[in-house]
Amino acid sequence: MATDYYAVLGVSRDASQDQIKKAFRRLARELHPDVNPDPKTQERFKEINAAYEVLSDPQKKQVYDLGGDPMSQGGGAGGAGGFGAGFGNFSDIMDAFFGTASQRGPRSRTRRGQDAMIRLDVELHEAAFGTTKDIQVDTAVVCTTCSGEGAAPGTSAQTCDMCRGRGEVSQVTRSFLGQVMTSRPCPQCQGFGTVVPTPCPECAGDGRIRSRRTLTVKIPAGVDNGTRIQLAGEGEVGPGGGPAGDLYVEIHEVAHPVFQRRGDDLHCTVTIPMTAAALGTKCPLETLDGVRDVDIRPGTQSGQSIPLHGCGITHLRGGGRGDLVVHVEVQTPTKLDPEQEELLSRLAKLRGEERPTGQFQPGQQGLFSRLKDAFNGR
Repeated sequence: MATDYYAVLGVSRDASQDQIKKAFRRLARELHPDVNPDPKTQERFKEINAAYEVLSDPQKKQVYDLGGDPMSQGGGAGGAGGFGAGFGNFSDIMDAFFGTASQRGPRSRTRRGQDAMIRLDVELHEAAFGTTKDIQVDTAVVCTTCSGEGAAPGTSAQTCDMCRGRGEVSQVTRSFLGQVMTSRPCPQCQGFGTVVPTPCPECAGDGRIRSRRTLTVKIPAGVDNGTRIQLAGEGEVGPGGGPAGDLYVEIHEVAHPVFQRRGDDLHCTVTIPMTAAALGTKCPLETLDGVRDVDIRPGTQSGQSIPLHGCGITHLRGGGRGDLVVHVEVQTPTKLDPEQEELLSRLAKLRGEERPTGQFQPGQQGLFSRLKDAFNGR
């Protein structure tokens, strides 16, 4: 060869691709026409572009090292194409001046699949103690006909004859820099570098099909509304039979007819007659652990709460359980027969409550009144 491309870039013949690229970037910043408009510098700039175009391409570099014509492998001579041709595409200009890294080569047909999510209804006792459930999911799975390859049985993907497997095609355009070669994804292979002449009839070349599967999910004790359980690798299989994403199971707790959940505590209300509140009694209550007696002590007032410790929800993280809080509501009779009215009148007389004056207390303050008093130091 008349021109020693290694000498043009100032590197040795055993230089690595990284060394070749660094040498080119250094010279490109120094000799670019926008930096140095000298005509001789422009010729020198064309030379380093031509050298870089050959030495940065492994195939062209191999032909050049063997004494052949590297331009016979595709593309035009760097010197004849103008100083833009040696960049390969416009990203090399950005790489030379700003140090950006360009990613070249065909796109992979195999990509990771998307995550999926389903909602699962659980009863209160299942959330409290944990359980296992079988769920059915409709997701993309690997096509069994082509094993994810996308090609019909007995065929395979072929190298694209338009881009020769590069996944991109180049185009020379004129600009203020001269002739600049730009690249774009190959329209024939969509940037994959290969084409599938005979797609799989089952998956239409996608490498995956939709299928319904049954999975067993372990529900830990203590889950609540909105809790998400991750099943790694059980989501959508990616295009080309790529690795599957994850499946997230979102818990939805079904409302209980008696208990209301607040965190890990359960709350319920028991209504008792005023005689039971005055004399005391025991009320059987069906809890998550079976029947428990709620001890109503004599003189219990309406609005009082009775805690049953350890009868709530299991803590999701850590041992122990929450409480079951029973709120008491005392019911006053609205209709009395003559005998009942006489008995209550005698009781009121015995207790000196025939004409009670009542005990009045200040009304409850609103939120803004309490804040005002707090700021005023009351």
